Amino acid sequence: MLSRKNKLLLLKFLSLFSVVRGYNILMIILAQYLASIYILAPHLPLRKVVFDGNLFVIVLSSALVIAAGYIINNFYDAEKDLINKPRKSMLDRLVSQRTKLTTYFVLNFLSVIFASYVSFKAVVFFSAYIFGIWFYSHKLKKVPFLGNFVSATLAIAPFFAVFVYYKNFDTVIFVHALFLFLLILAREMIKDLENMAGDMAQNYKTIPILYGAKFSKTCIAILIGLTLLPSFLLIEYFDVGYMYLYFIGCIFLLMGFLVLLVKSNSKKHYVWLHNILKLIIILGVFSILLINVDLVLNRIL
Repeated sequence: MLSRKNKLLLLKFLSLFSVVRGYNILMIILAQYLASIYILAPHLPLRKVVFDGNLFVIVLSSALVIAAGYIINNFYDAEKDLINKPRKSMLDRLVSQRTKLTTYFVLNFLSVIFASYVSFKAVVFFSAYIFGIWFYSHKLKKVPFLGNFVSATLAIAPFFAVFVYYKNFDTVIFVHALFLFLLILAREMIKDLENMAGDMAQNYKTIPILYGAKFSKTCIAILIGLTLLPSFLLIEYFDVGYMYLYFIGCIFLLMGFLVLLVKSNSKKHYVWLHNILKLIIILGVFSILLINVDLVLNRIL
């Protein structure tokens, strides 16, 4: 049996894990490595990618900055989350705001120190990334349209870091990035619909609050419609191996999403829509393996 002190420490660890969205960070790390192996550097031996010290540092720095970003976002949204996410807020509050801020600065400092191992350009990139996340959380989040756009851009920034490292400028990479960006942007706008109660209480000027839920849903529908374009291009014009099956599945899921979007009128419905987009993104990470199912086996030797 754990002592009371150990139970409290465990709860605080779980609280901090919840604040930094540890599960999301693990998924991003996996996505960065799979993208590097299958999309950005398919010509390199598997071991050279997996055991590349510079790539490891870029991925580690990305994870630290993202974790710090979740902390500062949680810090600024503490009051709003009490309304929108009361259960999660109870867990998050087991760690004091002072501890969160200390952890925030430590993580950012470590990310820049690690980035210096790669190059000065990496230091500049991650420093700008840190500032961008802070500025978004502090100011831009409350600005309609711009806040959503910046949030989606910050979400794909870790992949941009790996993309620049490998200097791969193939068109297929930009089409993949466009698909992911549009999905994340639509997800950000769904979150605004989910969080209307807390946003309104904290005077956040989000799209659904300023222009109404109907206008917001129209914008989301347009984004989903645009997402179908890169899906079609990746199926018809690029060699993505068996991953084309994923994009075909996405088209059907997104069509179903649009039907549910039209009928949605409550937070419960918006949570379902949010989860559908989240599922598509997670499945997309693992479906990268379908680009060449024999690739790993063939490149181990």
